[in-house]
Formats: sequence, C-alpha cells, structure tokens
Amino acid sequence: YALPETMVGPDGHPVNAVRGFLDTVAALARDRAPRRVIACWDDDWRPQWRVDLMPSYKTHRLLDETEGMEETPDTLSPQIDVLRALLPQLGIPIVGAPGAEADDVIATLAHQDLHPVDIASGDRDLVQLVDDRVTLLFTGGSSASRKGRPWDVITPATAEARYGVPSSRYADLAVLRGDPSDGVPGVRGIGEKTAAALIQAFGDLHGILAAAEDPDSSRPMTPTVRQRLLESREEILRAERVVRLAPDARYGAMPEPIRPSGEALEIAASYGVATSAQRVLDALT
Repeated sequence: YALPETMVGPDGHPVNAVRGFLDTVAALARDRAPRRVIACWDDDWRPQWRVDLMPSYKTHRLLDETEGMEETPDTLSPQIDVLRALLPQLGIPIVGAPGAEADDVIATLAHQDLHPVDIASGDRDLVQLVDDRVTLLFTGGSSASRKGRPWDVITPATAEARYGVPSSRYADLAVLRGDPSDGVPGVRGIGEKTAAALIQAFGDLHGILAAAEDPDSSRPMTPTVRQRLLESREEILRAERVVRLAPDARYGAMPEPIRPSGEALEIAASYGVATSAQRVLDALT
C-alpha cells in the first residue's frame, strides 16, 4: 500500500505492490549482501490444524467464515500471481508447503542453513527465531532506528530491549498477552508488562503454569493472575502449539540455487516492472 495504484502495467492493471516488493528486495540485497534470496510462501495462510487448535485463528481476516477466503483487495491478488511467476525468473526460488504458512517454511529453512540468515518480514511472530545466527529485518510498523531503511534490524539484544524478554521467549509472550493480528486471544487480564514479568520470573509457559499451581509462588504471581492462568491452562497449551514455530521436514528443504532467466527482463517488461526487476538483478549480482 506504500505506492499508489496509479502505477499500472501495459494492460492497465495496478503493479504498485509488485514494484514495491521488488524495490524492497533490491534494497535489502544492496544493504545486506546476501549469499542468496529465497521467497517463502503461504501455501496455506490459515492451516486447518491451527484452526482446530484455536477456532479464533485469523477469523477477523475472513470475508465469510464458510468460504475460508482471506479478505484482500481485488487489486492485490493478481499482483501476487505476477510475483509468483516473476521471482523464479529473477533467480529467486519460491518455497511453500501444503498445510503450512510462510512462517513455518522460514523456521524450517533457517534451521537447515548453518550460515548467518536474515529473515525479512513484517510478521512479529518471527522474533522467536532470532538468535546469534538469525536476524529479523522487520518491515512492519515504523521506528526511529531505521535510519532511512524500510526495516528494523532485530537482534537478540534489540528484541529483549523492545519486548522485555529474550527472543526465544517471544512466543510465550504472544500466547499470554494475545496477538489480535492473528486472533490469538491471550489470557484475560494479562497484558504485555505482566506477561513479560511472569516470563522473567518463571521462564517458559510450562514454568509459569507450574508456578501458578504452587501456592507459595511470589509476585508477579498474584492470586488473580494465578486464577486466570489456571482457568486458561488448556487454552494456553493449545495456543502455544499454534504460535510456536519449529522446523519440520514436511515444510520443505533448502532449494538448489537458480540463475536468472535470460528472459527475465522481457517478462518483467510485459508486466510493466522492468526497471524494478533490473534493480533486483543488479543488487543480487
């Protein structure tokens, strides 16, 4: 949405999202000098196994819950198809998996690659993957720390400073305080500060629930917090399975590198995005 829909291709259809995406990839590649770039795809943006565990999962994004369709503007969906066709031509493989969101694929591929990995995404759930080897280039929201770049660099240190917990405990934080963007309800009456305090005091969700069952646990385990945690125990454990990202062989393997097609720019020109495609090729070269 950053670029106007007046940017159209030869057929008159908007290509603003395609141009914005390609220009961002080019900027990332120029700045970070990656060994390679892989596009991880939502083959299933709302997997049934997550809905079975948490019926509220992403329900606010549905046009009609019986249809199972995501609410997206009509001008955007065709541009996603353009990217699906164009990215491999530019030497960027696309990896997706049945029943998996892009997050699941990212977690799997980041685990398989033993080199430093940059994840570029506007999804905060990916903070949980950040460690000494994995960095999140967060493209959502805004921050004074961006220094003119369209992303924040999230490392273990910056993640803990921002959220009050280690990056490895971010999923626990999201489960406790909730995540409206994904329909994760959280525990009633527990906000981000209380959730962070519980994690700092008792560790992960299982440690927090064990402390809730111990009448001798001290603050921040107040009687009210204890009661709410115990009342929500089963929901907490199901939400953890929804939010926690873990590598899984079913979600793909590291693809073989591919070279840009000799027809890449011609194909990009047919969509009206040749200049942006050239920026990607130049940055990757």
